[in-house]
Amino acid sequence: MENQFVQEFHVTYFDADCGRARAETFDTLAEAERFASRHCAGEDSWAVVDAVPVLQVRIAA
Repeated sequence: MENQFVQEFHVTYFDADCGRARAETFDTLAEAERFASRHCAGEDSWAVVDAVPVLQVRIAA
């Protein structure tokens, strides 16, 4: 069994349609940044991108 850390990217953003903070998860930083920039169009809009290490466990077959 081999364990390794990989990164995923969490985007927390304000959804003006429902008035709440929401979150999405992406595999690459580029995808996360594109998503975040689309949600920062208005004056009251915001988005934060966080890189999160995730332990990936591989089990030998």
